[in-house]
Amino acid sequence: MTGHQQWPPASRGQQSWPLYAQIKDALREEICTGKLRQHERIPSESELGRLYKASRITVRRALSDLENEQLIFKVAGKGAFVAKPRPFQKSERLQGFGEAMQNLGITVTNRVVSFVSVAAPPAVAVRLQVSDGSPLIEIRRVRYADGNPISFDVTYVRRVLGERLAHEDLAKRDIFLIIENDYATPLAYADLMVDAVSADAVLAEQLGVSVGAPILRCERLTWTTAGEPIDFEYLYYRNNAFRYQLRASRG
Repeated sequence: MTGHQQWPPASRGQQSWPLYAQIKDALREEICTGKLRQHERIPSESELGRLYKASRITVRRALSDLENEQLIFKVAGKGAFVAKPRPFQKSERLQGFGEAMQNLGITVTNRVVSFVSVAAPPAVAVRLQVSDGSPLIEIRRVRYADGNPISFDVTYVRRVLGERLAHEDLAKRDIFLIIENDYATPLAYADLMVDAVSADAVLAEQLGVSVGAPILRCERLTWTTAGEPIDFEYLYYRNNAFRYQLRASRG
């Protein structure tokens, strides 16, 4: 384990930053950067206490927070270990969920909750450039990563496209791949907006979380190379099971 003596940066104000938070953030950084690898043992409470000149209570609080974030797990009598990394998707590259997870070696399955015709809600109509109340197809799916529910997706497409998708195996295939490979419609880019919401009764049931639990919500509007908005989605992710990764360039 490396780098603890130099952490945290002086600019953060070591005296004002709680010691348990210093320990937690230092360990989190080593986990997220791969210095501590999956299933590697975390130094013991006594070792961390000596390293940070911290009480056992302070160390336990830091480890408890990391466990709540599902970055570590504890084994009785053996200590704490680095947990399996949370699935992530790079937002700078347009991919379907299944595509992104396949690249990480994660098995994705889908459960189609509903596939219905609806009148376009105003917010959706604006994004898909149709009139309010126009007929659209709404597809609701729960996405699973290695058997665990990770997202609840609500997808809107125009009825012509939706009627074609009705004949596809959406439990096993990504809509993006179907559109591009089967329908010969290349996709160009997507506009994304990410925020946080609280789980309502529907999200709680579908994702296996408590009502009111924090949920990561992503609105994604996908465009074809012809400049047509083709797919609008509300993607709701369990906040402790998924993350977006992006790179922002200057200029």
